[in-house]
Amino acid sequence: MKCFYFFKGKKGQANSAPELRDQSKSNSPSPSRTAKSLPSPRSVPELYKEKEHNLRVFSFQELREATNGFNRLLKIGEGGFGSVYKGTVRPASGQGDPIVVAIKKLNNHGLQGHKQWLAEVQFLGIVSHPNLVKLLGYCSLDNERGIQRLLVYEYMPNRSLEDHLFKRGMPILSWRKRLEIILGAGEGLAYLHGGMEVQLWPWRVSLGPTGDRTHVSTAVVGTYGYAAPEYVETGHLTIHSDVWSFGVVLYEILTGRRTLERNRPVVEQKLLDWVKQFPVDSKRFSMIIDPRLANEYSFNSAKQIAKLADSCLKKNARERPAMTQVVESLKQILQDLGGSTSTNMNAESSQSSLFRRKQNKV
Repeated sequence: MKCFYFFKGKKGQANSAPELRDQSKSNSPSPSRTAKSLPSPRSVPELYKEKEHNLRVFSFQELREATNGFNRLLKIGEGGFGSVYKGTVRPASGQGDPIVVAIKKLNNHGLQGHKQWLAEVQFLGIVSHPNLVKLLGYCSLDNERGIQRLLVYEYMPNRSLEDHLFKRGMPILSWRKRLEIILGAGEGLAYLHGGMEVQLWPWRVSLGPTGDRTHVSTAVVGTYGYAAPEYVETGHLTIHSDVWSFGVVLYEILTGRRTLERNRPVVEQKLLDWVKQFPVDSKRFSMIIDPRLANEYSFNSAKQIAKLADSCLKKNARERPAMTQVVESLKQILQDLGGSTSTNMNAESSQSSLFRRKQNKV
């Protein structure tokens, strides 16, 4: 479709500096200003124009060599948008040691089209936060064999939260470490929601594991179990939808369970339905806490995390807290945790934890 041809450049050549055609005319209608109104936030394309020189333009051959011909042994993630490979590239200066990177190759028949790929380049090209993966560059090639769209990110050697929580063979994340990680994620999301002072729509960033698992997804599609109810019903994604997704992840770090686990009994397969059976103020609440933590966690902070998750998961989107409020709550929980993570449980909760561990051995 012609509406997807947004790149300048001749056929068969690698394109530079991707830009949307007539961007100012269509995507984000600006509200009319009055004498008392604040200036409209700057759009993503406007900010991208100022920072596009920071992104490196790679040739397709360069990225092919970086991944040994997109070798399956170097594949570190795969989803509807395409595959992610671990690779090494030469520094832009041509001097120094090779740089380890993650290369996302768009599947031409996948869910993410050129427009979504372009949005990801422009959006990630302007964000800068220690808790957000950094986009280093991209490759865009059009020739007689079709189109090639690739993104080059910094490589995350420590892998994702999803890997540490759910993959076998990984060390068990301590309670404190889980809280520190989720605080960092919350700070990154709060930055995206407010600190940038730009128009984010339609450059939304969804929280929660995706097919690519190690990288941010900007496409307006949902991973099952993480999508807010209003998004499922209307297809409209807002910052309130992100808060819902964050609430799901809070329950994941608390329980050590995925949002959907089909290998469990029917009543336990859907995480959010299952945890409703164990309200935070009930005597059975401790039954949902990840048994791998044993007694090495604070019962009081676990309850606080559950209450925070519940506030993020309110059905009425406008009743959910802002991410800045979520971050402040997480900071307070960590501060209250102090130097101890394991001695605040009462006798009842200790017995429940022991019961759960015995259950898992049966």
